[in-house]
Amino acid sequence: MHQRLHQPLARDAMAYVLAGGRGSRLNELTDIRAKPAVYFGGKSRIIDFALSNALNSGIRRIGVATQYKAHSLIRHLQRGWNFFRPERNESFDILPASQRVSETQWYDGTADAVFQNIDIIESYGPEYMVILAGDHIYKMDYELMLQQHVNSGADVTVACMEAPRKEASGFGVMAVNDKDDITDFIEKPADPPAMPGKPDVSLVSMGIYVFHTKFLFEELCRDAATPGSTRDFGKDIIPNLVKNGKAVAHRFSASCVRSEGEAEAYWRDVGTVDAYWEANIDLTQVVPHLDLYDRSWPLWTYSEITPPAKFVHDIEGRRGSAVASLVSGGCIISGATVRNSLVFTEAHVHSYSSLDQAVILPRCTVGRNVRMSKVVIDRGVMIPDGLVVGEDPVLDARRFRRTDKGVCLITQNMIDRLGA
Repeated sequence: MHQRLHQPLARDAMAYVLAGGRGSRLNELTDIRAKPAVYFGGKSRIIDFALSNALNSGIRRIGVATQYKAHSLIRHLQRGWNFFRPERNESFDILPASQRVSETQWYDGTADAVFQNIDIIESYGPEYMVILAGDHIYKMDYELMLQQHVNSGADVTVACMEAPRKEASGFGVMAVNDKDDITDFIEKPADPPAMPGKPDVSLVSMGIYVFHTKFLFEELCRDAATPGSTRDFGKDIIPNLVKNGKAVAHRFSASCVRSEGEAEAYWRDVGTVDAYWEANIDLTQVVPHLDLYDRSWPLWTYSEITPPAKFVHDIEGRRGSAVASLVSGGCIISGATVRNSLVFTEAHVHSYSSLDQAVILPRCTVGRNVRMSKVVIDRGVMIPDGLVVGEDPVLDARRFRRTDKGVCLITQNMIDRLGA
């Protein structure tokens, strides 16, 4: 395709979001939904960040590959992301594993999730492919990464960031030369290599890759014909290109999007209950690390039509109030005190209860005389009158999923077992 003068590269790109992962370290939060569909930030889902980045970067062709327990995710995408118009050369495809290549085969790995849909991608004719993970929280302008990819003549460009070495074993770790060419790439090493001159820091892959489409298809076909391949970008495709092609690193600091209030490049993998709780509670700070109010880089999502949040009763000891908290539409705080908490859509908190550092997912009901701190309450849970969580670690651990950092995850099944 001929690149028109001064046209953004994003117009000739397709974003392909890999959203099939379970996220098992989130425990019961992903029992009924894939990790990208997990709620975040009061009214959004995790996948909205990657999709909003693509949209804000100017990409108008998007595919989302789903696999694990995808119903909640697909329903969210259909409701919230259904505004793309073919007559404007836009497209939005949801691509569940559907035995398109063989009657027995799901997506074997991340690369296979693209390989099985080559014909669909080809029908749109994008010149570039931006491969994205659907389960991270960050703001990034992919146009800048596309420009680097074209200017450097790379076969693949891999987005990377610096991470503490002790935390890097969960990622692909790379070594680069002074031109940012990748000289080595190891997927999830037990002992991650350090960066030169920074013994405690490793350079890790963000799971974001840019390819010329034609070259990517050749690589995927080659990989599919290779016996023993796990059909994975991080384990197979990228290491092969580091050895036999030109793989270039793109620094997240060069394309991260920051508002005036954001001091540092923000990227979070909210893949554990502790990390999930921390990232949500951080939003209640006066100046949080992530600015959800940045209108220049909006976060799009499915927005339910709800009445405003309501705070009722104004009697001493029974005053509906929320301090240092985010409270979403449709919530009723009735004679209860909410502090340092994030309350999602249509949650009801009843009289004489107090919540502190609580993440309350949509449509929960908290009964009377409840005291809770450091909790994550799953969607739709009915918290019975008088329940106390966060004051007796031994009792909490017996009844709920309690993390090493003292955060309790509470689901309806756990509540039902209390009365059994």
